[in-house]
Amino acid sequence: MSRPEPPIDVRPITEADLPDWTRALNTGFLRTPDVSDQEIADRASYVIPPRTLGAFDTGRCVATFRSFPQELTAVGGTPVPADAISNVTVTPTHRRRGLLTRMMAHDLAAAKARGDVVATLIAAEFPIYGRYGFGPATWSAEWTVDVPRTGLDPRWSGPDDGGRIDIVDGADVRKIGPELFERMRHIQPGTVDRDERWWQVNTGVLRLDREPWTEPFFAVYRSAAGDVEGLVSYTADDRWGDGMRPQNTATVNWLIATAPDAERALWRYLCSIDWIMTVKSGRRSPDDLLPLCLPDPRAARITTLADGLWVRILDVVRALEARTYDGQGTLVLEVVDGAGFTGGRYRLEASADGASCTPTTAAAELTLDVADLACLWLGDESAVRLAALGRVQEQRAGAARVADALLRTSRRPWCPDIF
Repeated sequence: MSRPEPPIDVRPITEADLPDWTRALNTGFLRTPDVSDQEIADRASYVIPPRTLGAFDTGRCVATFRSFPQELTAVGGTPVPADAISNVTVTPTHRRRGLLTRMMAHDLAAAKARGDVVATLIAAEFPIYGRYGFGPATWSAEWTVDVPRTGLDPRWSGPDDGGRIDIVDGADVRKIGPELFERMRHIQPGTVDRDERWWQVNTGVLRLDREPWTEPFFAVYRSAAGDVEGLVSYTADDRWGDGMRPQNTATVNWLIATAPDAERALWRYLCSIDWIMTVKSGRRSPDDLLPLCLPDPRAARITTLADGLWVRILDVVRALEARTYDGQGTLVLEVVDGAGFTGGRYRLEASADGASCTPTTAAAELTLDVADLACLWLGDESAVRLAALGRVQEQRAGAARVADALLRTSRRPWCPDIF
């Protein structure tokens, strides 16, 4: 007669668990399981033990999960408190035992109790997180630009709007970058905040032994008035073809801008660098200015189009009241939440002056899962399209069109970061 296996213990980690937890994390992400002292010290500097979970089988960590506080920009610029989820792994020997479900339930319950409006994550695999109430709320695109085909004037030597572009170093970026990003994230729905550590890692002050560092180039755009309105980080390779012809590629790490002039000027700058024949855009919004700001938009070829930020709404009332609305109308939503965090029937009354969202007993006009509400909340998805897919149900004819008139935005939401 076989002995019953001891139960797997899911719990917050302690400081002493961190090396084993990190080893399990590396194993789950198919990185070398070796754990250096530097990696442990770095993780210890930012992980929050009560919000860092491990699943332990006879004392060995076999699954990992971490969350941390975050701010997410809603439509209109208001930041809402978010429970950011990261470092989710299950060791291959322990798949399909419900470990992720247990860790997710623990974390989301704590987030709801804290008063977080939403939870967020970046999904390594698409099919996993919908069953926990998450929906893809933003999408991301990457372009590869064939510079000689763009039709741009090769004699260009700088912005013609009175602004200027300068090469700066990492120290300059740490001075001007955070303030620029703060302005940018309050006008770009879907953006999440960046802490000081982000700037240290992305300018080389903090170098991680698991990620080799290549010093990038940084270029800043200043308006005619001298205001910093754009910043780009990029690297370049060194490749030459037959006949000593340059075949170099500039790869954008990140590009932020608070004005269209700055964004267009930085793309123009990247396409004007001597010897650069190809520009790789890095992650951008699917409605980025890049393709159409070129004389020949076909020179920019989409190489990646994929889901970006996933959102799980924990408080329907606060989520819908936090954002702004260009249209005016009333809609009664029946929100289905299998986990029980925020399901129910709500009346949304919205206008350009603000919105109210209240529980109601009135007849529902549109029924949808909380995951599909997340897809609509930042303005990216269409309720009409979701209805055609059978994912939302109209209880009153035309309710999906009303939802689109209220919720959709003229520009798409976008999250520039992975966490």
